Amino acid sequence: MDRINILDLSLEEIEALIARLGKERYRARQIMKWLYSGGVQSFEEMTTLSRKFRNQMEELAFIGLPQIEKVQVSNDGTKKILFRLEDDLFIESVLIPGKNHWTACISTQVGCRMGCRFCLTARQGFRRNLKPSEITGQMTKILFSLPEGPNVRSIVLMGMGEPLANYKNTLKAIGILTSDYGFGFSNRKITLSTSGVVPMIQQLGRDICINLAVSLNAPDNAIRNQLMPVNRKYPVEDLLKACRDYPMPGRRMLTFEYILIDGINATPAHAERLCRLLKGIRCKLNLIRFNEFPGSPFQSPSEDTVLAFQQILVKNHYTAIIRASRGRDILAACGQLSGKALEENLSKCSV
Repeated sequence: MDRINILDLSLEEIEALIARLGKERYRARQIMKWLYSGGVQSFEEMTTLSRKFRNQMEELAFIGLPQIEKVQVSNDGTKKILFRLEDDLFIESVLIPGKNHWTACISTQVGCRMGCRFCLTARQGFRRNLKPSEITGQMTKILFSLPEGPNVRSIVLMGMGEPLANYKNTLKAIGILTSDYGFGFSNRKITLSTSGVVPMIQQLGRDICINLAVSLNAPDNAIRNQLMPVNRKYPVEDLLKACRDYPMPGRRMLTFEYILIDGINATPAHAERLCRLLKGIRCKLNLIRFNEFPGSPFQSPSEDTVLAFQQILVKNHYTAIIRASRGRDILAACGQLSGKALEENLSKCSV
């Protein structure tokens, strides 16, 4: 029988695995603490387990993590991490500096099949879904291999891929990220960003309560169809109904991400239509200037255009934040991740 990667298993699945060895259920919690609080990479390091038990676990399972190949550092302090997977594919994560903490932006797929025209990852195409171990493994490596690790306070699933298109594995990874026996992050510190896969937004609201960010980018179906193919299957009306129904607890608000593209969706008229579209939804908006990349047909709007757009939203009583583009000089900003961009010149790494 082939050994399994224990990092792909939930607490309940580890309990079932060790039951085959006649071991008590609480041992599974010990193992998870070693894996996620201790960051161990072998069963031999789990010294609270008997040597016999460790040897038995080695026969059944292994601890497999993605490997850091390269770290790029932006002028603004943002770090982009290139990971090599077991099949020699590449993904990227980003560490974003805050005032007294860091935010980790992690990936859920190798590439992406959603085809958003403003996104560099879409140019790579879709290769495959990430396993739970590859999603949580990014965090293990960040937390235990990089100096910023101890100061990571929040996680955004906004890296490569559409998280809701890899729902089962993403949900299991979130469970480990938030488990007391996993990484122990609060649900309040986890945000999932989606292009708008309506049925899975509804399912996410039933399964787990985390922050939701929706990549909207248009005030109507015509423009959104042009920018985001997913809108042809799940139009704006259906998307906003799912957003209204999503259970955001307490004082938390849904987030809409709006990438401003010159001549496409960034005029005062677009802002006015957006205000009418979102009426009645408790939300905030992150305004993001389009990050240009080679081969893109789009251009970034001027600062004055962005400010004018924001002011219309503010006058209509929306919270609208112009989000600074971090790491643009290393293609680490919103929509710029592409594992292919860093596969070359690995000898220049600064791990």
